[in-house]
Amino acid sequence: MFALNKKNLLLTAALSSSLALFACSGDTDQSNNQDKGPQQETQDRVLTDALGNEVTIPANPERVIATYLEDHLVALDIKPVAQWSVANGKQEYLSEYLEDVPEIAHDLPLEAVTSFKPDVLIMDSAGMVEGSKYNQYSKIAPTYVIGTEENNDWREELSQVGKIFGKEAEADKVLSDYDAKAGKAKKQLQESHKGESVAAIWLVNNSLFMVSENLSAGAVLYGDLGMPVPKVVKEVSASATGNWSAVSLEKLAELDADHLFLINSDKETGSEMLKDPLWANIPAVKNGNLHEYTRDTGWLYTGTIANSQIIDDVLESIVK
Repeated sequence: MFALNKKNLLLTAALSSSLALFACSGDTDQSNNQDKGPQQETQDRVLTDALGNEVTIPANPERVIATYLEDHLVALDIKPVAQWSVANGKQEYLSEYLEDVPEIAHDLPLEAVTSFKPDVLIMDSAGMVEGSKYNQYSKIAPTYVIGTEENNDWREELSQVGKIFGKEAEADKVLSDYDAKAGKAKKQLQESHKGESVAAIWLVNNSLFMVSENLSAGAVLYGDLGMPVPKVVKEVSASATGNWSAVSLEKLAELDADHLFLINSDKETGSEMLKDPLWANIPAVKNGNLHEYTRDTGWLYTGTIANSQIIDDVLESIVK
């Protein structure tokens, strides 16, 4: 991020927050995918991944590594054997589901992967298996690579993960439940705060980033919840190359949003940027409509659980 796709958002959020000393609705069954009920597959399946590889997915895999895809796994009641991390950082918003799951370095070192004895490896993008990496990983376990199109659309990606594990029906149900929740929240916001605009920014390492209009938290705020898009957000999004884009404090001073959501990864180091007089003059800040959240929330991520948390935060902050 500074040009971020979805995978880079996850990695940069953790890396940046680490350098700064650190950057859901409903109950989720933590069964580790060991239920032997009728919904489970009873035989291996052969699927073709985004790279054209024919991958044999074992029936009912119990030792799954799917780096950057943990939100989808949890939503589908699949507990991985390892979760991605960097120094001092991991997906803290999933801690209640993955608290006892060991960490693995974000770049999946071969020795570390081997030590977990996975049944299957799911790679978030082709970039994770560049060069000879795919062949190396596939010698450890069947390795399936998610495509770029799915990688950039969390709904499509969740559906793809559901297909990999024979949980298409469960994925459809998760999406249906999420859309119902988003629809209800949208109606509530329309009834109580119609026409009020919002923006989301991220403070990390004394730098500011604004979420794009159609990606990550922006897709939730402006797409799922239908809240108006401020002019500055449109301007920044027009040249964005990823989920979050660098934005100057001077540009933020022009932000005409009624509500401003701040994800503050610098809280533990003093949030120096917020002491600048320009910050105090941002309209939403001046009007007392600043809503601050810390790095351990779902705002920097995307998926059913992250987005559900964002919806909860918006309702809690605005509707009250």
